[in-house]
Amino acid sequence: MDAWEVPTCLGTTEAKDNVSSAVNKSCENLECYMVLMKAEKTAIGSICFLAGPITLLENTLVLLVIVATATLRQRPSYLFIGSLALADVFASCFFTTSFLDFHLFRRSDGPTAYLFKLGGVTMAFTSSVGSLLLTALDRYLCIHQASSYKILLTRRRALLSLLVLWSATTFISFLPLMGWRCPTGLVPPCSRLFPYINSGYLACWTSFILVLLTLILGAYALILWKAHRHEASMTSIQGAAGSGQARMRMDIRLARTFGLILLILVGCWLPALSFMIADVSMLLTHTQQRAFAFCSTLCLVNSAVNPLLYALRCRELRVALQQLFHRLCEIGRCKKLTEHLTPELASGHDISCTTISENEMHRTRTTTQLTTVSEIVTKQQKSIRT
Repeated sequence: MDAWEVPTCLGTTEAKDNVSSAVNKSCENLECYMVLMKAEKTAIGSICFLAGPITLLENTLVLLVIVATATLRQRPSYLFIGSLALADVFASCFFTTSFLDFHLFRRSDGPTAYLFKLGGVTMAFTSSVGSLLLTALDRYLCIHQASSYKILLTRRRALLSLLVLWSATTFISFLPLMGWRCPTGLVPPCSRLFPYINSGYLACWTSFILVLLTLILGAYALILWKAHRHEASMTSIQGAAGSGQARMRMDIRLARTFGLILLILVGCWLPALSFMIADVSMLLTHTQQRAFAFCSTLCLVNSAVNPLLYALRCRELRVALQQLFHRLCEIGRCKKLTEHLTPELASGHDISCTTISENEMHRTRTTTQLTTVSEIVTKQQKSIRT
């Protein structure tokens, strides 16, 4: 019998006491949350060890390209993509280290340390979903308000929206650390997925993420509807035999692209959110806890896929990436050339690069001036004699 199950044959007070003592005994050092078996540890650990570094490298590269390119830094679209990359960098660092530390290496922290780590993971994933929403809204404005897009979404407003996003997600993520934690310690109604987490807080956070995902789905649905209407009007103007038949319709291409984006987004987030909703309404078994541990790694996989879907599909960013690599290669060649020529310069073979002291330069300038003056005097004397 699981330690969380309540004996029905006992009285209410006695049952609560027995459950409390059983839970405290089984949850010593948070062992009741460390439910992964050896094979599951190997599989989930492999996912984290692969997806974590890949996510970190991809998103760091996107951030470097945006920071190093002035034209990209000025555009709101790439500011939102940069925010998404930053959130996924945090997700790769915080989630991988804390997840492996807890489930694989079975390290149990105190309430403050655990809630601080969990707050970092929550902030990273919440900011990632929030940045996806800002990116979807940016594309929605670009399609539906094309004529006034640059007026509506300025760089200043984009930065202000990012400031609001990160401030709100940070505040929401660290609410358990600030006091909104389970009042009964590790005894229900505490979450069985996260130690010290109040079920009310978990329900609010899950609802918040579901609202964000719904808004993302709605924004992309409106974009597809607008694209379909635009393509239909263009087809009616150009005629059925127009050039549109020679290539794939724009709305079909957008539908495939956005369909892939939404499929990955929902497929990675919905399983973990479903277990969180179930955790609020019922007591989960160890099997369900193990299934949730696997589903939570899908959120990390989503962070690894985000650069491929949102950043590297943009032609301007790819061009900026190629230019950055080109500059780095040129710097590498110049460095190698300098290292190759340094011994020759030190041995004095290159006379044109010989160092001249300030005194020698002063004497040279003085001698040149004196020579010039003597030549002038000589020419004047010759002209007088003549």
